[in-house]
Formats: sequence, C-alpha cells, structure tokens
Amino acid sequence: MARRHNRGRNVNGILLLDKPLGMTSNAALQVVKRLFQAGKAGHTGNLDPLATGLLPLCLGEATKISGFLLDSDKRYIGTVKLGVTTRTADAEGDVLETRPVPELDESQVKAVLDRFLGTIQQVPPMHSAVKVNGTPLYKLARQGLEIERKARTVKIYSLTLLRLEGDELDIELRCSKGTYVRTLAEEIGEALGCGAHLSALRRTGSGPFDLSQAISLDELEQTAKQGYEALDSRLLPIEQALTDWPVISLTKNTAYYVQQGQPVQVPRAPTSGLVRLQHEDGHFLGVGHILDDGRVAPKRLIRIG
Repeated sequence: MARRHNRGRNVNGILLLDKPLGMTSNAALQVVKRLFQAGKAGHTGNLDPLATGLLPLCLGEATKISGFLLDSDKRYIGTVKLGVTTRTADAEGDVLETRPVPELDESQVKAVLDRFLGTIQQVPPMHSAVKVNGTPLYKLARQGLEIERKARTVKIYSLTLLRLEGDELDIELRCSKGTYVRTLAEEIGEALGCGAHLSALRRTGSGPFDLSQAISLDELEQTAKQGYEALDSRLLPIEQALTDWPVISLTKNTAYYVQQGQPVQVPRAPTSGLVRLQHEDGHFLGVGHILDDGRVAPKRLIRIG
C-alpha cells in the first residue's frame, strides 16, 4: 500500500523571528516550519550564523510576497573591531593581519562614516551566498579559491556612531537590500588606517517590521506547547508586509476579473508601480501593478480559504 505523504497544515501569515546566534537562517526556518507543521514556508533573506535579530518568515500564501520583503530596506546595529582583519571580514574567519589602532575621537570617526552615505559600490565577499555559475561563493572559498566578483550598487541611507571605546565602535545603519555590513566594516577600518572586521551584528528592522515585534525561538517553542491556536496567534496578516504601498480597493465586479488574471480600469489609481489590492470590504487580494495604459493588473494573488 502506498504511503500517504503529510503535506502539513494550510497555515498562512508572517512570523517575525528573533534569530539566535550561531544558527543559519535556513535552520531557523526549518524549526519554525516543524513547530507550525506548515506545508510551505520561506525566509526573506539570509542572516549569517554570527548575526542575530529580525528574520521575517513567510508561511503558506505569504511566501508569494517574500520577494518583496527581500527587496526592502534593512536596519542593523553592528560592532566593528578595529586593528584586526580576517579572512571572512567577521569574527568567524582566520586573522589575516593585525595593525595598531590610532588615537581616534568621535569627530574623526563620524567624518569617515559620512563618506559611506548614499550610493556606493561593494564587492561581495568570497564567504557569501552569492552564486557564480550556479555555485555559492562560500563553497569556492572553502576550496581555497578566490575569483573576481563584480561590484554591486547599494545605498546607505543612514550611518550613525553609537559608541567609540578603545579598538571597538558600534554603528547603526539603514541600508538597501544586498548590503554586506561586514564589507562595510572592513572598508571603515581601511579608511581609519588600521583595518577592521565585524565582530557582532544584529538586524533591527526589515521593511515595515521592527525587532520589537519579534519572538525568540525559545519563546516560540514554549508557545507551541499550548497548541496551534496559540502558535497561529503569533502570525501577522500577509498584507502587513505591504503597509507602505498604495492601496487599490476593487469592487466585487473588478475583483472578479482581477482574480481571473485580467487587468481592470480603476478610477484615481496610481499611474505606475506596485499596489496592494484589496476587496472593497477590506479583504486582502494580493499585489498588483499598473500597466502603461493605466489599468491595474494582478501580479501575485493571495488565495486563502
């Protein structure tokens, strides 16, 4: 007799997890998926094992909008260790070089930090998940290989000095997707003339979400002992990932056509870009985009129930 596969529960929503130190993002995702017995789940961008903090996880239909969270701005607090460079640009890598740290005051450091504001170019580190010809760079790095990488354009919206003490400084930043904070730490160290690496990192924000909303893995495991109802109460509605987007309310008639995959004309709609679609009764329908002729077309539809 053929074995019937358990596909898991049909559970939908966003969980804001405070990822613990030393765990990969995928390992954290698998624990959460098991606790919820979710049929489908995905995360919204890797946090390195040595990083902690906000990791939005999408369950069920929420996985359809995970890419939009991946593209959102991020906020971090990090500790930069001056005078020591490492192979991975963080505390995990072998030490490459040590240099004396000059006497620094806050005004000097702030002046250096200001140089990195705005649009900058970053070369992804070899110890990263960026793929070249289908192979992650970190796998090549483990083989002792180093290959040429193309620089990427990223944006640093804010970069603030929180603490300067001896050979350490704490920074707070808001940046675009794809920014490597450990690469930024290296570059700050070089600009200060002593080299550096990132010794600690905590993500405090992702898109519209803040770390204060997140739950720890330990707390989630305790919640799971109370049953699925208690667990599911920790999930945020899918549309909360898109709170900053313009909203298009559709009538019963236009909602029907959009759900059939057809674009519709909506009075006073935005003239371009992505929009949040909802039924006139407030029910979330998904993501739409504005066509060149002004009509609203479906892009990612959410089907719950």
